Amino acid sequence: MASILNRTQRFGTGRVVGLLLLVGLLVLRVLDPGPVEAIRLKSLDIYQLVYPRVERQGRVAIVDIDEQSLRALGQWPWPRTIMAEMVAKIAEGGGTVIGFDVLFPEPDRSSPEVAAEAFQGLDDATREKLRHLPSNDTTFADAIRASTVVLGRSGYRVSGAVPTGQAGGQTGIAALGPDPRLFLVEFPHLLQNLPVLDEAARGHGMFSVAPDRDGVVRRVPIIALAGGTIVPSLSLEMLRVATGSDAILVKTDPSGVRSVGVGTFEIPTDGKGRVWLHYSSLNLSRYIPAIDLLRGRAPTDALAGKMVLIGTSAAGLLDLKVTPVHPALPGVELHAQLLESALTGSTLSRPSYTAFIELVLTALMSVLLIVLAPKVNAGTLFALGGITAAVTLGVSWYCFTGLDLLIDYTFPLLSSFLIYAVLVCTNYVSVSADRYRIRSAFNQYLSPDLVEQLAQSPERLTLGGEQRELTVLFSDVRGFTAISEVYKDDPQGLTALINRLFTPLTRDIMRRRGTIDKYMGDAIMAFWNAPLADPDHEVNACEAALAMLASLRDLNEQHRRNVDGDQAIPPLRVGIGLNTGLCVVGNFGSDLHFNYSVLGDTVNLASRLEELTKQYGVPILIGEKTAQAVRSHFAVLEVDHLQVRGKRDPERIFTILGHADLVESPDFVELVERNGTMLAAYRGCDWPRALETILLCRELGRKFGLDDYYELYIQRIRHRADASTSSG
Repeated sequence: MASILNRTQRFGTGRVVGLLLLVGLLVLRVLDPGPVEAIRLKSLDIYQLVYPRVERQGRVAIVDIDEQSLRALGQWPWPRTIMAEMVAKIAEGGGTVIGFDVLFPEPDRSSPEVAAEAFQGLDDATREKLRHLPSNDTTFADAIRASTVVLGRSGYRVSGAVPTGQAGGQTGIAALGPDPRLFLVEFPHLLQNLPVLDEAARGHGMFSVAPDRDGVVRRVPIIALAGGTIVPSLSLEMLRVATGSDAILVKTDPSGVRSVGVGTFEIPTDGKGRVWLHYSSLNLSRYIPAIDLLRGRAPTDALAGKMVLIGTSAAGLLDLKVTPVHPALPGVELHAQLLESALTGSTLSRPSYTAFIELVLTALMSVLLIVLAPKVNAGTLFALGGITAAVTLGVSWYCFTGLDLLIDYTFPLLSSFLIYAVLVCTNYVSVSADRYRIRSAFNQYLSPDLVEQLAQSPERLTLGGEQRELTVLFSDVRGFTAISEVYKDDPQGLTALINRLFTPLTRDIMRRRGTIDKYMGDAIMAFWNAPLADPDHEVNACEAALAMLASLRDLNEQHRRNVDGDQAIPPLRVGIGLNTGLCVVGNFGSDLHFNYSVLGDTVNLASRLEELTKQYGVPILIGEKTAQAVRSHFAVLEVDHLQVRGKRDPERIFTILGHADLVESPDFVELVERNGTMLAAYRGCDWPRALETILLCRELGRKFGLDDYYELYIQRIRHRADASTSSG
């Protein structure tokens, strides 16, 4: 034992610890857990942002089912006769291959035979004529048959998806090496088009993608296993049809898929048959609105000699993907990017041997540090580490820009840095001092409250919840459609505007101990008294609501001062609903993904109150229980009775006009008295007294911005008074 200790001391405690740490890091890299992969992927995203792919040929066009086209032609899905016309127009324009990034699994509901059964009041002769007219699906199939069309298919992983049976019209797959089925991304089910359409198409390809764990699409399955069948991607099938190939060649080795070949093209893949996309900047010039194509407004050379994809960029059709270069890229753009990359030979690759290269590089850099650390001073070691890091980054960058090869630089650098830190600690600080400094470091970098709670109690990360009294807030932007119209040609500008709005509003909520539940488009949901207890949750919630209105006024003032004549937007306004009551709060979702959220009638009423702010013309509405708790802190005014489903007695609802300093003001005291008198007369159907009182209320209410509220009651009173008179 003594000899072992002596040898350890001669070799150096720091070196022993460093070697042990290196072994642990190498094992960690071989296991490649989620956090290690996430760091690697994010580092590769930086390359994409700094050095996007340059389009050199522009051989792909996209016919876009965009918002403009939906407004012109109606909601999706369109009649198949329109789709047939689109196919014919593309063929006339010189499109070589047409690929559909949309699915047609059900018969067209607007077909004549469907109309014959659905329309009421038709005479028998008309109904019989409709039954004998060609169906829209047949018309669409004829157009597909007359052109070179590849139809899309969709793979499903979700529980409850119904398999569609054996895929028809399968593309021939040849394998060179082990069976590729062992490695491919698998979708248990495959959703196909109507048989009459599938039979008319030249090819069939799957357009489903499989994002990485963080939801970002970096790799696209170019072949996949769906419903037990090897299925090519939509892009690959279009390439096969364009080259006139009969089959697709898949090359594999014991580590997985290496490449996929069609015609003269060979596309490198990862082990699961996915292609790393090298994204180019979004090229809007290749997008042709569907309505422009149908009405002959598309440029004459927009389609000639190009492979044409038909897809959608409309947000309402839910085909937007998160990519390293764009937070919401149309799904059809992924297929266009893959086609462009394949045609120009500029797809990225990350072969299986790259992991071995990274392991060797990690070991060499770390061993160099372990050997030299005890022999050189800290300055020299730091300089050597900097040079090594620069060389590693340079080689990785050259591989990306010059060889289209993805080499991870983060793990070698982070590993060597970690070993360097350990060597410094073990060489210059005693074990006790080292432990003290580590504890100090942890004390200085505490997690937020919720994260700390979950870290201390991992069992809370399970599905379920608890019943607790909460105050729930809903906030929604008023007139958002008009604002969106201003930014209809600048979606990035609209996104920036919403971010500028949400940032101060979120800060107002969180500074007053609120928990953000979710963002829903232009709306915010938050709650108080969970996960941390807050005895003043009603007061804090109301304080946050008033602070949000103040922040909104500041933001509108900034917009007024910095207004751009070409980008003038209406003043931003929000409606806020608050309600207090028992809720179920906890983790809800599935075993795969869940959120910390709230459920219950209290939540539903808060949402309804937010909607009712538009009707009553006030920015804030609160429930009765909230109002009772905050009367001494805020100027609260009763607004109306609201009948709530499941309750016998109506719910009294209120608005907040200001803080406690307003409660004792003569104007507010008089307003509360007269408003109460008006409501009593109104509820007692004493219309003359109600109208007399409300006219006085309106004069007082102008000081508090209640013109719309009292105008609503004036109209109600006059309408009911007239109805009462006429019935009498």
